Amino acid sequence: MRLKIVFRFIGISLLMISGLMLATCLLSLKGGADASTRPLFYSMLITAVAGLCPLLFIKHSTYITVKERYAITSGSWISVCLFGMLPFLMYGHGFTLTDALFESVSGFTTTGASILNDIEALPAGLLLWRTVTAWIGGIGIVTLFSLMIPRSHNGKSALSGAEMSDLTRSQTMMRGNGFIRSVLTVYISLTASCFILLLCTGMQWFDALTNAMSTCSTCGFCVRNASIAFYDNAAAELIIVLFMVLSGISFVGLYTAVFKKGFRQFMHSHILRTYLLILAAGTVIMSVDLTLRGGYPTYMRALRDALFQMCSITTTTGFATADTTLWPTVSTIVIIGASLICGCAGSTSGGIKVDRIVILWKRFRINVQSFIHPRWIQAIWLDGQVVKKARIANAMSFVRIYLLIVFVGAVFNAVAGLDLMTSISAAIACTGNVGPGFGLVGSFSNYASFSDPLKYGSMIMMLAGRLEITPLLFLAIDITSNRNFHYFCRRFGKNPRT
Repeated sequence: MRLKIVFRFIGISLLMISGLMLATCLLSLKGGADASTRPLFYSMLITAVAGLCPLLFIKHSTYITVKERYAITSGSWISVCLFGMLPFLMYGHGFTLTDALFESVSGFTTTGASILNDIEALPAGLLLWRTVTAWIGGIGIVTLFSLMIPRSHNGKSALSGAEMSDLTRSQTMMRGNGFIRSVLTVYISLTASCFILLLCTGMQWFDALTNAMSTCSTCGFCVRNASIAFYDNAAAELIIVLFMVLSGISFVGLYTAVFKKGFRQFMHSHILRTYLLILAAGTVIMSVDLTLRGGYPTYMRALRDALFQMCSITTTTGFATADTTLWPTVSTIVIIGASLICGCAGSTSGGIKVDRIVILWKRFRINVQSFIHPRWIQAIWLDGQVVKKARIANAMSFVRIYLLIVFVGAVFNAVAGLDLMTSISAAIACTGNVGPGFGLVGSFSNYASFSDPLKYGSMIMMLAGRLEITPLLFLAIDITSNRNFHYFCRRFGKNPRT
């Protein structure tokens, strides 16, 4: 693996982030310079210099190996998170190195977990940067900077594909700029539409902009301490619910339905129907449970909160209109289940994904039928196509590793001193990029009480969940392999036997 090539592409991602820092700084100046203007400007300069150095001193290469593309993906995300924390760190006012990095990782991975006890105390520029990290993370760091690579570069499609799961790649035949532009078209259209509709509800433009960006990135960063409950606006809640649901659907499917006149085929998708069924079933179960055992005065009020929270958790947005830690047991179980399944592949949501659940369910049914008819061989069909064995195996492997990460994370949290409910729900919320959980990390709580080791463990789970495990796992295995161990020993002049 050529580390110079990896550093060159990481430099491109840092240049892109420095441009976003500059844009945020200019918007902060236009709205009246506040305490975040200088931190944003200095952070932009440092990030721009760090991004330019590899481009100036490392030669361009048009060929990228498999190892290099995964290293570029992992390295870019880690580097962007490290430099993205600079505005928080330079602002100070209680931001330690760990807390600044936590807020940056949570934003870029669209987790929405926070360590801020008083969000409204932050200056507008820093609140905007916090939301920008989430919006950029929703579309993907590598996917965006792939637009900056020349069209003739044969590693362009490989790079954008390294950030996606095999499920997302299998949804389209488009490659390179065609795929990226189609996704960007849907993403920007959803954000702009949500922003305009929220303005129509009477929401202030800054709140409408940040909430629209957080909604479509399924991050859930809000500029208010009470999240969406602050507005107590039923119309705004319905609009946010609509766009949370749309953001949890495959962007390729949305693009095909709207721009390629494939609406009928889109609506007949088994994955889409399963996704909507999960949302509807969870909403009904929780609304009935809240009416009977949750102390809600009317069914309509229970339905309103149940619908919002079900869509918020399932799409991994994490907005809140009610304190779910006070909800009865049945509703708690439904929310935890939704935190594991989450949205569809190719969307901005995290989690296991509905696509994999459907594949595994079909596989389970065939296994059961094989006991009755041992010689009956049946293929798995999904939306008119036969699911290849490799794709089934990948889905099974992903779910196993995903649940293993959640289990290890929960054990680590428990060993570090957290109670059982907080340990499990925090591990699920961080790995699934959901944000809120139960216990100390409820919908109106945060991760401020976590110790530094717990915060770093949560950050690792966030990155693993956002990158869908493969890039980080591939990089970890490659670095710890015996061959690379000997390479680094020779590189630094040490005897590997010692």
